[in-house]
Amino acid sequence: MQQIIHIRTTEENGLYDITRQVEKFVSASGVQEGAVNIYAQGATAGIMIQENWDASVQNDVINLLRKYIPQGVWEHDAQDGNGDAHLKAGLVGPSETIPIVDGKPGLSTWQNIFFCEFDGPRDRRPIVLTILKSK
Repeated sequence: MQQIIHIRTTEENGLYDITRQVEKFVSASGVQEGAVNIYAQGATAGIMIQENWDASVQNDVINLLRKYIPQGVWEHDAQDGNGDAHLKAGLVGPSETIPIVDGKPGLSTWQNIFFCEFDGPRDRRPIVLTILKSK
């Protein structure tokens, strides 16, 4: 089972919580055991599992990446000015796979799923959700 969802991003760099959309997809699938893969389509975005208590951890992630991967100093900037976005996306990675346990994503209390935008804002960012069912 597969579905493509879309989100709108409002910041140049930001983490966007997509946990509820993934939970809804898993629930609708009826799968009790398996895995769900969340994949960001795009070379300047990623997917991350991170703490959901408040925005401080998400802000820290963005600030860390800005500190270590600054804008405007990369060879690719000569093409379209977003060399840092490509490097950040490469480090974070485009996907996460989460086990499905008793019909729900097997996240802990403090984990949520975040779409990571590194080249925003964007009106429409596609995210591919894929269910892998256990036998």
